Amino acid sequence: MTTHAKEKTKVEEDIGARRDAFLDTTLRPASWGEYIGQKQITENLKILLAAAGERKHPPEHLLFYGPPGLGKTTLAHLIAKEIGAQMKSTSGPAVEKVGDLASILTNLSAGDILFIDEIHRLNRSIEEVLYPAMETGELHIIIGKGPSARTIQLELPPFTLIAATTRIALLSAPLRSRFGGGVFRLEFYAPEEIEKIIHRSAGLLDIKIEGGAVRAIAERSRATPRVGNYLLKRCRDFAQLKRGTLTEKLVSEALELLGIDTLGLNASDRSLLQTLIEKFGGGPVGLNTLSAAMSEEEATLEEVNEPYLLQLGLIERTPRGRRATPKAYEHIRGVKQTLV
Repeated sequence: MTTHAKEKTKVEEDIGARRDAFLDTTLRPASWGEYIGQKQITENLKILLAAAGERKHPPEHLLFYGPPGLGKTTLAHLIAKEIGAQMKSTSGPAVEKVGDLASILTNLSAGDILFIDEIHRLNRSIEEVLYPAMETGELHIIIGKGPSARTIQLELPPFTLIAATTRIALLSAPLRSRFGGGVFRLEFYAPEEIEKIIHRSAGLLDIKIEGGAVRAIAERSRATPRVGNYLLKRCRDFAQLKRGTLTEKLVSEALELLGIDTLGLNASDRSLLQTLIEKFGGGPVGLNTLSAAMSEEEATLEEVNEPYLLQLGLIERTPRGRRATPKAYEHIRGVKQTLV
C-alpha cells in the first residue's frame, strides 16, 4: 500500500471514529424531509418559520416539552438550519448567576437562536432577568447593593429563544406565557415511525440490517428514537463480532445480553413488577414501601421506571398506592417461561 493510500485510509478511519463517537449529532436530520414523526408540530413550525421569514423577523420564542429522547434538541438544531441562523446552546443548571445569562445574551448577534435545555432548572432570579430580554429585547442588570445600587439597561439584538424541558410543571407561569411562538408537547412515536428512524440510522452508520431486525429493535425502543438508536448501536457491536448481517436472531441475542425483553423493559422495570406481584400480591402498595423493598430511591422509581410501565398499562396509580395490572402478571409469567 502506498503512503498516500495509507494516509487516505487513516483519514477515513478517523472520520468514521468521530462519526460514531458523536452518534446523536450524526443521526440528526438536516431538513424537514429527513425528520420523522411529530407531524402536527413540524407543520406548525414550518408555517411559523415561513411567516417570520417573509416578515424578515426572527421567529418568536418556542418551548418544547416532553419525556427525554423524543427530539426536543433535534428540533432546535433543525430550526436553526432551516432559517440559516447560528445557534448557541446552554442548559438551566449551567446558568448559575445573572452574570452568566448576561454574558450569553450580550454575545448574541441579530437573528441568532439561543437554546436552553432543561430550562425548568433556571434560578428564579435569573428568570426575572430573562423576562424583559424575551419581551422587549432589553437586559436589566443591577449593580451594587443598598442605596448605591443602580440599574444598567442594555439593548439586545433580535434573537429567538428555544427552550426544552422534561418537566413543564416546574416552569413558572410568567415564563411559560412569554413563549409567543408556541408551547409544543412532543408525543411518543408510533412503531412504524421508530422503524423508519432505525432504517435511516442504519443507512447513515453503514449497518447491514434485515427487516425483521428493524422490527425487533423498534418493539423494544420504548417508543423513543434515542433508545432505538442506542439499541441499534449495541446490536451493531454484537453483529460486528459475529461477522454477519444484523438479523432478527442476532438482535434477540444482543438484547437478551442487555437484559431487555420483548416490551423494552429492563431488569429494573421487571424487578419493580416482580416485587409488586410476589411480595405484595399485586398491590396496592405505597411508593415508600415499594422503594424500601427494592432498595431503590423513590425518585428513581417515580421518574425512571413508572412512566413507561404506566404507558404500557402494566401498573396503575391508585389513592392507596401502586397496583400491578393483569397485563403485568401475564408479562412476568411469559418472561419466567422464557428463562425456563
